[in-house]
Amino acid sequence: MTSSDPTDVPEAGLTLAWFAEPESVEAPVVVTGVFDVLHVGHVRFLTALRERGRPLLVGVEDDDRVRDWKGPGRPVNRAVERAEVLAALSCVDGVFVVSGPPEVNDWEHYTELLRPLRPAALGYTAGDPYTAAKRRGAHALGAEAWELPLTRGRSTTATLEYLSRSL
Repeated sequence: MTSSDPTDVPEAGLTLAWFAEPESVEAPVVVTGVFDVLHVGHVRFLTALRERGRPLLVGVEDDDRVRDWKGPGRPVNRAVERAEVLAALSCVDGVFVVSGPPEVNDWEHYTELLRPLRPAALGYTAGDPYTAAKRRGAHALGAEAWELPLTRGRSTTATLEYLSRSL
């Protein structure tokens, strides 16, 4: 039997699944992203966040979301592998995978996803196309918005383009 009552249909949102859950973390800095083909720009960014003295929690977008956003050849590495590599970094205290419909990518949904983590700050790089949304989310969470410089010329897209030209 099916119901036509719209209140019976759950709202599609985002979910968080821990890959490497920290034992206890108080007032962390949280960052989310794809982190496909980890490079020095990622490492510098994550290290700089952790050096500010807060525990660092990293969210990795799941494969379906990445594929929808970046195309059929992406991600190069599966979410569980990207999470494993990130968890191996000494600057990272915990890693989780973000899942949900690819079209659900607004600051309100991320705010609700991250609220239980009680972040002190949300981190992002300068020039991030979602800067305004991340600042709004940080404000809604009562957290700071930490913008760090981008390592120029270092991105997964640039790396993959270089590799494809070299083959």
